[in-house]
Amino acid sequence: MADALIPSELKTILHSKRSNIYYLQYCRVLVNGGRVEYVTEEGKQSLYWNIPIANTTVVMLGTGTSVTQAAMREFARAGVLVGFCGGGGTPLYAANEVEVNVSWLTSQSEYRPTEYLQQWVSFWFDEQKRLAAAMAFQKVRSQQIRKNWLHPVMTQEDGFKLDALKAEAVLQRFEQSLPQCNNINELMAHEAVLTKGLYKLAATAARYGDFTRAKRGAGIDVANRYLDHGNYMAYGLAATAVWVIGLPHGLAVMHGKTRRGGLVFDVADLIKDALILPQAFIAAMKGEDEQEFRHRCVSHLQRADALDIMIETVQCVAQEISQQK
Repeated sequence: MADALIPSELKTILHSKRSNIYYLQYCRVLVNGGRVEYVTEEGKQSLYWNIPIANTTVVMLGTGTSVTQAAMREFARAGVLVGFCGGGGTPLYAANEVEVNVSWLTSQSEYRPTEYLQQWVSFWFDEQKRLAAAMAFQKVRSQQIRKNWLHPVMTQEDGFKLDALKAEAVLQRFEQSLPQCNNINELMAHEAVLTKGLYKLAATAARYGDFTRAKRGAGIDVANRYLDHGNYMAYGLAATAVWVIGLPHGLAVMHGKTRRGGLVFDVADLIKDALILPQAFIAAMKGEDEQEFRHRCVSHLQRADALDIMIETVQCVAQEISQQK
């Protein structure tokens, strides 16, 4: 075939610029006529749908799916991250190894640059430089909250009337506390205060009433359930960003002492509160179902170029902290 693409051409589109993330269920993924497709059954008829692998970042295989060896070969050629997950697309992104609910299958036929890994490990074993990297992440996090919560899209949202002065005060207190942190524990304590303040601001802005953060478990309220759901989307983007740059998920700067793969949580924090948190309260108050909430989150993640922000922030932090004397 004269017009066939070679493997290097399949990776021409940067991951931060790729348009597609697929969640598939009750279908087969295979190669048909040289293209990767997924097949669904409708009565006695099989329907074939193309997956543009060169423009795809992640394929999530949910309930009732199978994938052929040939399809995995093509995914690897195009640098597509493939993972198995539970129904509805979650849980998925919190790990990069085999777990109860998820296993990531990363391509082994790729040659990513080691520039950022070398920069990262050059400072990672220095506790003060890890702290500096963590504080740099938190500064970006605060900037993203301010930028997105006060964005015209949010100020025009009927279901979210934010007190901008109170929000600014909460963010300023947090930013002013950062230089006073002497270790990660102190930084995490200030981060916990910020998060609690953000929950209060968002619940008030959405007229949600009293709110207490509770993760999973039976009987949790809608906002908590949507926060869990949306946060996994942020973890997915973070896992993709870290994988693209070539950093092991265990080289965390903040969460690593308590969680395996903590770097994913560190990177997700850059945009999680800025983009997911308010949408959980808005969707809960509007009575949206999980699919509507997911579409709402995807729209805001795309509008804000969330994956770009994650990749660029990690790259900048790796360069800046590695150059510190």
